Amino acid sequence: MTLTESVTKNIIIKLIKGEDYRIEIVTLINATFLQYVIDFFKRVIDAKLKSKKIDTDWYKKEFLNPKLSSNEIAIHSGLNRKTITNMYNTAKKEIVIDASNDHYDNLYEAIKNLVETEHEIDITLTIKFKGVSVDLNVSESLIVINTLAVKRAELRGGLWSTAGKRVEKPLMIALCKIFGLSNDFYKVKVLGKQIDDTDFEREIDFYLCNPKLNKEYKCEVKLMGRGNPESADAVIARGSKVFVADKLSDLNKKQLDKLRVEWVELHKGYKRFGTVLSNLKIPHSDFKGNIDLKLEEIFKKIF
Repeated sequence: MTLTESVTKNIIIKLIKGEDYRIEIVTLINATFLQYVIDFFKRVIDAKLKSKKIDTDWYKKEFLNPKLSSNEIAIHSGLNRKTITNMYNTAKKEIVIDASNDHYDNLYEAIKNLVETEHEIDITLTIKFKGVSVDLNVSESLIVINTLAVKRAELRGGLWSTAGKRVEKPLMIALCKIFGLSNDFYKVKVLGKQIDDTDFEREIDFYLCNPKLNKEYKCEVKLMGRGNPESADAVIARGSKVFVADKLSDLNKKQLDKLRVEWVELHKGYKRFGTVLSNLKIPHSDFKGNIDLKLEEIFKKIF
């Protein structure tokens, strides 16, 4: 799943204005998860009603069905594909199916033992939809709750990761346009090839350029919190000359200064990007107008 265009724009606006962008992602996670819960409950009702025998493991039959996608099978068993990949060094569907079935059986046995031990506690989850109602006993309820917890964790990790990739290119283009740079002074590449300004989905390398000096400066964007120790490591690994982040600690800045890497801490203001351009001898003009109107103008061109 990718971030919606409106959320991407809102994140960029907050970053440029030095505001915290995280609420945008949290809101998206909440909305996406709640929609998943509704859809999942509808499937639970349908699966439960299909179960003809009271002793049939309806959940395993319907939700670990090999016809489903690998990701769905893993989530329904209480795992995710990344965990399975780390465990088995592969995410082939047959491996995912075997691992998911094994984990589900272990989970079911653990829940069964827990219910027998904590026999004074009873849970009944009732789901109603269009006049149809099903009741889940304590074991079934705990399995469903566990599945939803795993899905929430997967969404959270995926959307936070997607945010950085999705925002990187339009954020850098916006900064360039704010300071009046034409297309000659920046470049976007994927696997060494230049790509269109409207392509935000792919892994990219962003470069600031100085055509007169025949120079290209790779830029790194990290929407990280203060004190993240990976900042300097990322710059070293990718050979970047410019580092743009939401927040940087004093240690981060010292590391980057020592590496002679130009940096911008957006939480303290986007205007330092002008200093970076000056240090790289890239001609630009300082912006003095209404930043909201300017961003609106930029978004019409790049989205």
